Amino acid sequence: MTPAEQLAAGIDALRLFVDPGQQEKLLAYLQLMAKWNRVYNLTALRNPGEWVTHHLLDSLAVLPHVQGPVVVDVGSGAGLPGLVLAIIRPGWQVVSVEAVDKKAAFQRQVAAELALANARIEGCRVERLSLEGGADTLISRAFSSLTDFVNLTRHLLKPGGQWVAMKGKKPLEEMAALPPDVRVSNIANLKVPGLNAERCVVLMEKTGN
Repeated sequence: MTPAEQLAAGIDALRLFVDPGQQEKLLAYLQLMAKWNRVYNLTALRNPGEWVTHHLLDSLAVLPHVQGPVVVDVGSGAGLPGLVLAIIRPGWQVVSVEAVDKKAAFQRQVAAELALANARIEGCRVERLSLEGGADTLISRAFSSLTDFVNLTRHLLKPGGQWVAMKGKKPLEEMAALPPDVRVSNIANLKVPGLNAERCVVLMEKTGN
């Protein structure tokens, strides 16, 4: 199965609509990653055949739990899931925050080559970021503990906004250690096509206390 066929089949299994032009951009993003990865070590996965599943479909699987239009991807690495979300939701503003210069530079190149006018790349630590109006969703994929995630980013969350943490197994100990003004509003298992591993997403919100 070609990467294009694998991606199309995975999108189908996730019951998402991603138009052909967006699918082409997602595959072009992987091609850029392969090119840069030879020098910049953007991903630990050495087999590009796994990238459609582990990077693109893993990022797409969280889409039903993300609310826009302003989304901040915290500690985004090579742009996952932020650039994937920017590609398939052109009406959203996606801010991708990555403190490692070479990874932020790669993301800027992707945004330029794929004409992602709705993607803003911030090469800084998230606690130093300011965002006028705040975010509807703050999302992270293997960024940190839940407590560090909410404490480092709470200044960016707009009223009624949410944190979305992509995890492997359910992080029960991390959930128990959350600050008293943050509650878990939902935990959902993610079924990533072709990936034989546990995935879940933890949604959190301020309680107002």
